[in-house]
Amino acid sequence: MHQRRTHVCLIIVPARSSTGQSTGSGETGAVSENDPAVAGEYAGAAYPVTRRDADQLESVGANRTWWDAEAADYYAEHGAFLGDTELTWGPEGLRESSAHLLGDVAGMRVLEVGCGGGQCSRWVAGQGAATVVASDVSRAMLDRADRINATMTDSRLRVPLVQCDGAALAFPADTFDVVFTAYGVVPFVADSARVMAEAGRVLRPGGRFVFSTTHPVRWAMPDDPGEPGLRVTQSYFDRTPYVEQDRSGQATYVEHHRTFGDRIREIVAAGLRVVDVVEPEWPEANLETWAGWSQLRGRLIPGTAIFVCVKD
Repeated sequence: MHQRRTHVCLIIVPARSSTGQSTGSGETGAVSENDPAVAGEYAGAAYPVTRRDADQLESVGANRTWWDAEAADYYAEHGAFLGDTELTWGPEGLRESSAHLLGDVAGMRVLEVGCGGGQCSRWVAGQGAATVVASDVSRAMLDRADRINATMTDSRLRVPLVQCDGAALAFPADTFDVVFTAYGVVPFVADSARVMAEAGRVLRPGGRFVFSTTHPVRWAMPDDPGEPGLRVTQSYFDRTPYVEQDRSGQATYVEHHRTFGDRIREIVAAGLRVVDVVEPEWPEANLETWAGWSQLRGRLIPGTAIFVCVKD
């Protein structure tokens, strides 16, 4: 979840930003925060926001720093929803215990990418996986995971932690039976195709890669939990990144958009095959509102897309 803009096991877009949402201009290309449309949608934002190009290096650096600073507050806000030993695929609250998207993990070697506090990895470890490794690019998030590990009375749930970039995994080829990420990494890197390729590289033949991310259709709508959030105000095809930056123009947070077709092409290029795509519905029992996530919107449009892939 990632409500203060997609990281722990699941990421809900931060309230101070808009999940790469509409600038209101409806045009492709970089947009300045001085544009009236931007000023209207992002009124009251804590940081200047814009739509402009942001490469892999800038995106990873900005987001690592952001998550390092956010780790404690993020856990305080979302820890109860996530649970310390649950695998939750998105803000809708879909749990792996009911979705069964990873398959039977008993006896498997499993890698989580973008683990945040390690909640999802602990759930997998509790299902009898032979090995579970939780990785994240943020040192502060891993420190939080380590503190949660220390509270686990069951030694199996004290999962190993590794700091590494999801687009440059620090593991040999054909190491894992399952790789997964729940709202980690994918929206936050310029080159998400490299994330798919790395997942494919470290998977053994027959292995499974599952990832959840913001549903592409949300990019076309404002990040508003109410009626205004049901309007199409931005081109779905505009892939210009959403960028928060300081007054000097240095990025402090970046989020990237890809269309549904882009995602499928990235997966296929990585030598993986899509076997399922899950678009969780918002359950009536979930009364939470996080930035643009709400029951109102969740009843009408998908907020999350979960891609289930295998390596042949």
